[in-house]
Amino acid sequence: MKTSKITTIVLAIIFAGGFSAQLLAQKMTGREIIEKVYNRAEGDDQTSNLTMTLINKSGKERVRKIKQFSKEMGDMEKSIMFFQSPADVKNTSFMNWSYDDDNKNDDQWIYLPALKKTKRISSDSKSDYFMGSDFTYDDLGDRKLDDDTHKLLREETIDGVAYYVIESIPKDEDYMYTKTITWIRKDNFIGLKKEFFDEDEELMKILSIKKFEKISGFWVITNSEMKNIQKNHRTTMVLSNVQINTGISDSKFTERMMTRGM
Repeated sequence: MKTSKITTIVLAIIFAGGFSAQLLAQKMTGREIIEKVYNRAEGDDQTSNLTMTLINKSGKERVRKIKQFSKEMGDMEKSIMFFQSPADVKNTSFMNWSYDDDNKNDDQWIYLPALKKTKRISSDSKSDYFMGSDFTYDDLGDRKLDDDTHKLLREETIDGVAYYVIESIPKDEDYMYTKTITWIRKDNFIGLKKEFFDEDEELMKILSIKKFEKISGFWVITNSEMKNIQKNHRTTMVLSNVQINTGISDSKFTERMMTRGM
């Protein structure tokens, strides 16, 4: 399940087929289940308003308004966000290019208007937190399916909803998380909860999906929260005015556009 660019997809619930279909589903491996999460249909492009709220341990809130765009472009996906308020972050922009090629890492840039400079995010900076939130730059990228080894730990039913519980362990021993555990709905393969563990294998963060909606025929996660357990700090992300398949121009996703704004 991604936070950063947190997206959803439509997959049909298989009621037909009886016991044989249920047995087939039960035999899915952890990797096969995660692959279904990765392969959810999202539409060709998406535009939305994003309200990002940072909440500290005292309950004090900082609210940021963002306009964001994303587009599938053949063998890659591009996304860009423009900060609109408050004044101290206005005109800041962030862009991410994710590649289907397993050998290519995401490219990311951030434009800081105070410096009038676009900075490329280096691989060493991917563990840094994005704009004071509880999401790292890596969280906002697109992790490859086989960057981790996925294991089905168990199946659970919570409040009448059936879940697969998947443990994902990175193959890179130097990765910022030693493992993640994800609760994935069986009916639509949306990850509803994800736990992140630090280098000491202690619980560090929890991503919770509060709301998802069907928009233009696609499941879209519209309300989520990332909570840093160790810092007692959390970030909420609420989407509104979501529009899918509007035909966003390729020119929207350039460094020039980052400096120019929407």
